[in-house]
Amino acid sequence: MRQPLSSFSLSLIFFVLGAECVIPHAKSIRLTRPSDRPSQECKVFPGDAEWPSESQWARLNASIDGVLLKPKPAASVCYPGPDHDQAQCQFLVSGTSSTRFWLNDPLVELTQWTQGSSCVATLTPVGNCTRGGFPEYVVNATAAKHVQAAVDFARNNNIRLVIKNTGHDFGGRSVGAGSISVWTHYLKSTKFMSSYRIGQYNGMAVRIGSGVEAWEVSNLMAANNMTVVAAGCSTVGGSGGWLSSGGHSTVTSTFGLGADQVLSLEVVTADGKLVTADPQTNQDLFWAMRGGGGATYGIIISVVMKAYPPIRIAASSLSLTVSSGSTTGAVGDVETFWEGVSSYYRFAAKILDAGGYGFSYIYPMENNTYRFTTSSSFPGMTPTAAFNLMQPLYDTMKRVGINVANPTIGSATLYGSPRGGNGDKPVNTRYRSRLLPRENWEDDALFNRTMRAIRTAVEGGFKNNFYFHGTLTSPTVQVAGWPGSDSAVHPAWRKNRMHAMLMDVQPDGLTAQQAIDRDALMQGYMSLLRDVSPGAGSYMNEGDPGEPNWQQAFYGAHYERLLAIKRKWDPAGVFWAPTTVGSEGWAVHAVDGYPNSQNGKLCRVAG
Repeated sequence: MRQPLSSFSLSLIFFVLGAECVIPHAKSIRLTRPSDRPSQECKVFPGDAEWPSESQWARLNASIDGVLLKPKPAASVCYPGPDHDQAQCQFLVSGTSSTRFWLNDPLVELTQWTQGSSCVATLTPVGNCTRGGFPEYVVNATAAKHVQAAVDFARNNNIRLVIKNTGHDFGGRSVGAGSISVWTHYLKSTKFMSSYRIGQYNGMAVRIGSGVEAWEVSNLMAANNMTVVAAGCSTVGGSGGWLSSGGHSTVTSTFGLGADQVLSLEVVTADGKLVTADPQTNQDLFWAMRGGGGATYGIIISVVMKAYPPIRIAASSLSLTVSSGSTTGAVGDVETFWEGVSSYYRFAAKILDAGGYGFSYIYPMENNTYRFTTSSSFPGMTPTAAFNLMQPLYDTMKRVGINVANPTIGSATLYGSPRGGNGDKPVNTRYRSRLLPRENWEDDALFNRTMRAIRTAVEGGFKNNFYFHGTLTSPTVQVAGWPGSDSAVHPAWRKNRMHAMLMDVQPDGLTAQQAIDRDALMQGYMSLLRDVSPGAGSYMNEGDPGEPNWQQAFYGAHYERLLAIKRKWDPAGVFWAPTTVGSEGWAVHAVDGYPNSQNGKLCRVAG
């Protein structure tokens, strides 16, 4: 699937591009502010007269070492036509869970609905496979010059540009119809530096390419006996979009967010230049790209991050289920169950203040029953200390009528242990989230209102096919340190107690109107969480592309400053993705009217 273009003429003209190259013979455009350009202008789309000719694509391919791809959607093998392959389709449907097939696919975003669900892997296909919101071309970048050439080509030809690594994106930022995609997946360089000094920082550091995944960061830690803040999910990128919007992890109450670790960035900007952004150079870009959202100021090539001595993590788990049985964690009635859940969440403030982390779910089940699971992690704490810290929670559980014992904690696990990176496949999960602040834990009445909001939402989950996910972490300003404490990270993160999410399983095959109706339903449940946290926010990486008032929700008071930086560094609007800074000036004209779909032409908004 990932082969260089085979239909190019044999009489290609080869060009060698330098670090700040421009594609030869490409049409130049004047870099202007978005407000200076026609309000109805659209990005050039396949079929338009201005769409580059095959020979122009051939010249681009030759200039970037043959890494330009035009792959077919992988699931085309499931549909009638020349690509049909039943055995391969069966593999895509049921055989990829222990492989890296989807992670290594140049087109797929792991959330299907934003692409238009136009070519999903299924044994019962309806209709034909179409390209939908998948990019037309992909630059399989293995060097900065490939990224620079792609940016120049997109800018000079007014083509939509998207950026993708593994496709861990729930908001449609890694796909786009009629686009050229910069695939950073194979920018895999890593380097451990035992000594690195810049400004106030003097210590260990690592440099990682923007295609490096969390499991590869863990292996780097293990090989060098040190710690780096990395995403909890093994196959999420270790830099790029994860840290650009914050980046939480098991150790963020101890060391801060992913964005707080950044000491220097290597970035390709909208003019095709490769620049450094750090506390001393291009300070505004450095500020914006740490927490101010990805895919809008530039493309990260590599990042230098803080490294720490090795750290071990003690962990304790708890599970409660509404059940008449006698198994561990069985709770006989619903009211007592919710008292137990509330007790854990209230106690979680002590876990976070000790540098810990909570990872919880509440699953609604039939007949008004529920299941609650959580894992509490304690970086740098011995198993005995963690056990003793948790004991008051179990004393409280006993008082409310839940007879569950404080579990013995085994050996603490090295945070930087070797791990692999298989699994993951496209799904239709749609995150909707809220960052709930510490004041909701400090006021009894407000905490009770918060728990009522969570309960009311969860009670609607069984009928409407969604569940609750709460991650608990406190990356305060003090924990962020230097230079992390001065960044574009949403201020709500600095007061956070719970990152509360409604995990909406978006059904396949919804019409546009059905999608609109479902969104209205889910927004009603989300309003319960917004009402108890006015002025707080949402985490864009695990947020809703249809989030109301997304500028405040995803960026808070930083938005106007970020918008000015966006206009300075990308005056022509080369970079665009939904809900990124400055994106309100554009809209996708989805072919089926499906809200937030990327299956359509990207055009400027009139007015």
